[in-house]
Amino acid sequence: MKQVDPTVRRGVGLALATALISGLAVYLNAFGVRTVPDPVVYTTAKNLVAALVLVAVALALPGRTAWPSARTRDGVGLLAIALIGGSIPFVLFFSGLAIATAPTAAFIHKTLFVWVALLAVPLLGERLGIVPIVALVGLLAGQALVAPPTGFGIGPGEVMIGIATAFWSVEVIVARRLLARVPVRSLAVARMALGSLVLVGYVAVTGRLGVVGSIGGEGWLWIALTGVVLAGYVGTWYGALRDAPATVVTSVLVVGAVVTGGLSALTGGVVPNPTVVAGYLVIVAAGALIVLAATGALGVAGAAVRSSRARARA
Repeated sequence: MKQVDPTVRRGVGLALATALISGLAVYLNAFGVRTVPDPVVYTTAKNLVAALVLVAVALALPGRTAWPSARTRDGVGLLAIALIGGSIPFVLFFSGLAIATAPTAAFIHKTLFVWVALLAVPLLGERLGIVPIVALVGLLAGQALVAPPTGFGIGPGEVMIGIATAFWSVEVIVARRLLARVPVRSLAVARMALGSLVLVGYVAVTGRLGVVGSIGGEGWLWIALTGVVLAGYVGTWYGALRDAPATVVTSVLVVGAVVTGGLSALTGGVVPNPTVVAGYLVIVAAGALIVLAATGALGVAGAAVRSSRARARA
């Protein structure tokens, strides 16, 4: 059995925590978005709350938060993260979601791990052995069972969601490289704080500021709750990307769909149909394979991690 850096094991643990938070976030957002008339205004307000929480945490943590100059490569990277991770894709995703078919939209977005794997191999030097490839195919098959792209078509909504997913895929690669030199807290704050400023500008330019005044007390409570959850998601997400390969982290994240489904079934009192249950089981099994491979239980991950880290520091 190959020895795996304990840091990678910590990264996998953080990825599992991110998946749990993601599953909870999707479940809560399904309720929260209904309390605000405009989904773009909702996500802008939610992201602002997350940014405030992350700034507060960064200031409270011991040590100095490092801020690279905007004229350096890392400074440009932080600005890129704010655009391709914390602002533009949110607008594209929620705008596309309003006009796309729900099953197709869900399926497109959940293929994030596939595009990250395709990018991580040439750009980060990550290697995919037989077991990880089988697990990736299993995750895709499970997603198809849970959220089949019924009546799949390419319309404006689907295109926008596809572009948003592509943006988030590139963000993972850029973040993985930056995290070799930039602290997690700095990257998280840059993504949410600078990204939120861009979103606020978009809301103002598109004449949506008036919607903010129509948000009631219930709406603000949901915005606060989901914003705090989002802050936890971003923090653990970047922590996982710092310590573990991008392919592993994004693959483990898919398990969040099972968490969402479980919460919905428990609170709604409706048992998912057998096909969906089968999809959840396939996702859990594939996710377990990824975790076992990444933590060295199957002895297949060490070389990929070393190669990825060396490339990230370049």
